[in-house]
Amino acid sequence: MAGSKFAGERLLVVAFEGWNDAGEAASGAVRTLKEALDLYPIAEVDPEDYFDYQFNRPSVAADEDGNRQIVWPAVTIYGPTQPNSGRQSEVYLLLGTEPSRGWKTFTREILDTVDENGITSIIFLGAMLADVPHSRPISVFTSSENAAVRSELAIERSGYEGPVGILSVLADAAEKIGITTMSIWASVPHYVHNAPSPKATLAIIDKLEEIIGIDIPRGELESEAAAWESGIDALAGDDDDMASYIEQLEQARDTVDSPEASGEAIAQEFERYLRRGGDKPDAGSAGDEPWRPAP
Repeated sequence: MAGSKFAGERLLVVAFEGWNDAGEAASGAVRTLKEALDLYPIAEVDPEDYFDYQFNRPSVAADEDGNRQIVWPAVTIYGPTQPNSGRQSEVYLLLGTEPSRGWKTFTREILDTVDENGITSIIFLGAMLADVPHSRPISVFTSSENAAVRSELAIERSGYEGPVGILSVLADAAEKIGITTMSIWASVPHYVHNAPSPKATLAIIDKLEEIIGIDIPRGELESEAAAWESGIDALAGDDDDMASYIEQLEQARDTVDSPEASGEAIAQEFERYLRRGGDKPDAGSAGDEPWRPAP
């Protein structure tokens, strides 16, 4: 049964903004969970230790009383306010910005909190820019370095070798101390990389719900995903080159005959993405086109 591997466990779901979060799909999924669950902050790292403020700049915003305040980059872990019956997964969340430095110390600090709260498994969420059409179902790739998880959920082990983000560092350290891990990655069309992708967030939520076996309210996510797709359709309708390129992507996607082949294809795309350095989801500057043909 899908999700039985995590039944009754204390489970941490992790997403970081930045390199691992194309279209804000992964962080959007954790925010959706945060809104749906009764959680409160149980730990937060000191940003002075892990962030380069010239790279992850603080921002200014107005609070509920209209007072302006500085908002610093942060990483927060949330836990349940009430323990559950033990019949289903007890979900904790980690949400924040990928740290700029001190990854080994950061990892130890996060895993100390994991240990203190008796968390037994971690699911890492990510999203990457890929040569995929917005008009087809979002491809989702699941993997695990843990043999028991792979056997239980019939998922793959990644064969990737190359540069990694903080998700991989945390996963490696967690497995070494006996915390089971797995990853869920979604593909986001690279030609709309400057905008959030609610369709990719929804795809991650669908897969996560299947894996952990609990109902996750979608809120307005389904209508937002439909509006996102319609908006890109409208843009393509006014741009013949963009429409032609999307049609090529659709034809390539339609040659995929089975979910198994689709999983293999997205795994290969994931490896290509990381080998070319993992273009940041917010990469680009003023004047950049919102899409680019494949080279």
